[in-house]
Amino acid sequence: MRLVYSSYFSKTSQDSCIDYYFKIFIMVQVKDEGIILQATDLPFENEAVFNPTCIEANGITHMFYRAVRKGDLVSSIGYCQIDENGKAVNRFDHPILVPEHDFEKKGIEDPRIVFLDGIYYLFYTVYDGKNAMIAYATSEDLAHFGKRGIISAQFTYDEAEDLFRQSKVRERYQMFESVLKDRAGKDVFLWEKDAFIFPKKFNGKFALIHRILPGIQIAYFNSFSELNDDYWRKYFVELAKYIILDPKYEFESYKIGGGAVPIETEDGWLLIYHAAEDSKYGKIYHASAALLDLKNPLKVLGRLKEPLFSPKASWEKSGVTNNVVFPTGAVVKDGRIYIYYGAGDKLIAAKSVDLMELLIELKKR
Repeated sequence: MRLVYSSYFSKTSQDSCIDYYFKIFIMVQVKDEGIILQATDLPFENEAVFNPTCIEANGITHMFYRAVRKGDLVSSIGYCQIDENGKAVNRFDHPILVPEHDFEKKGIEDPRIVFLDGIYYLFYTVYDGKNAMIAYATSEDLAHFGKRGIISAQFTYDEAEDLFRQSKVRERYQMFESVLKDRAGKDVFLWEKDAFIFPKKFNGKFALIHRILPGIQIAYFNSFSELNDDYWRKYFVELAKYIILDPKYEFESYKIGGGAVPIETEDGWLLIYHAAEDSKYGKIYHASAALLDLKNPLKVLGRLKEPLFSPKASWEKSGVTNNVVFPTGAVVKDGRIYIYYGAGDKLIAAKSVDLMELLIELKKR
């Protein structure tokens, strides 16, 4: 076990940059559960496996994960189960979802699974080589999924920037327009990632957590059929009203994004999220946590001022992308929350914390 640290430490090397919390202030013990899943020789996942989502059903922990094949690096969604010892079992030798349409020809990425009103919703990012958008599929048995299409806005950053000006969001929302244009071209659509619904409705409405760079927002709607471009245009004009979290602390100076599906507790919704720090050594991805009000998730009850955990192990510091812990799945067992994450964009690992300890710490803040 280790402790989460705070108080900024002198950055004299890359290791000290990552290991920059020196004095103990946060008394949350984080246990390393080790590597859970690695790439195999199977063609669909012979390059990397990472960024998993998990759900408990009938006493079984189901894991869906991003699998990348060598060569063209196209992603699909793989499946396995996690046994009582934290080991992967019953791993499929084929993906459960693969690219089929032009808008996903370069990959189906970073799944999140939610159960609500008798239906399993699997959210993921679709990528065509230029545009990243939100899509989802549904299932009644966790075995057979039907794709339901794209639900994010399908218009350009030029149009989005005009809407952002009206909404009076921070200038950094407009800054990412130039970042994406430089990367993908002037006609790139508004990028959307890290999306999933709460496993409960609010006043009869779905609540979708999503990520317009650089923050985390929420969108309410009655039916998925509402989520067309007209809906998003009206929504973006008032975007400032729907921001849950924006980057605030040094370890999340570049951007943040939703991680695991929120966990309902007596104290509030526990949201595990990722935070990217823009350091002189490059981007460093950390895991963090926030506590949201049970009735109004826009009300933040607590938020860690330091990372919950950061890249430490060799497989976190070095990978396809260096210095990455990217939490995307979480389940609670026997009073502990097990957090599953992508490490170095290469493999899947896990850490666990005492749920009560984490909630106490969040309530302090």
